[in-house]
Amino acid sequence: MKIAVVGGSGGIGRAFVRQLAGRHSVERVYTTYYQHPSDWSDEKVVCHPLDLTREDSIVSWTSQFNEIDWLINAVGILHDRQHGPEKSIKRLDAEFYLRNMQINSLSHLLLAKYTHDKFRHNRPGIFASVSARVGSIEENYLGGWYSYRASKAALNMGIKTLSIEWRRSLPNMAVAALHPGTTDTELSRPFQRNVPADQLFTPDYSASRMLQILDSLTAADSGKFWSFDGTILPW
Repeated sequence: MKIAVVGGSGGIGRAFVRQLAGRHSVERVYTTYYQHPSDWSDEKVVCHPLDLTREDSIVSWTSQFNEIDWLINAVGILHDRQHGPEKSIKRLDAEFYLRNMQINSLSHLLLAKYTHDKFRHNRPGIFASVSARVGSIEENYLGGWYSYRASKAALNMGIKTLSIEWRRSLPNMAVAALHPGTTDTELSRPFQRNVPADQLFTPDYSASRMLQILDSLTAADSGKFWSFDGTILPW
């Protein structure tokens, strides 16, 4: 198998790469970094820079391989040095909102655009995006976090729509959105104070649970939103 993992220098992404590279069935893992390259000693791992805000960068990276069996995008943004999740609509910042949309939603669709032909090998394939449970419209009971919630909801709609199109053009594909649970990474670190210890997962644990789901997926499962524990979440 040849697998692409976007965001291999992040917490969950790095765990995905490490676990997948350890599988005998995996021939190559193509992964990416944004600013800080990862030092992978495993000869299976091929690492390239990728800026998901630039379409030409996505084109350049996807040209590095002819075909893949899986793609997992583990990149996401929740906060930066100037902005955090909005507790009130008064805190909404247009540029930060659009950046959330660009990274948390648009990037996944651009990756699908430029990897579609990489899956034309008639083998079973997977296109998976790490989403978030707070992107579920039906489960939004607390409000707030406008940029993150909206961008993840947009991602979920994109995944559902892509699954319908690819059911026709790539009938052996499973397209999935994945909720990793609250994971101890830079993304969630400022918001972990009230998370019970048994509900804060290591990146290795989250990646392993999501890989269990991906290992079991078939084309019949395409277009669903999965939690790390194997349950299907409402859109």
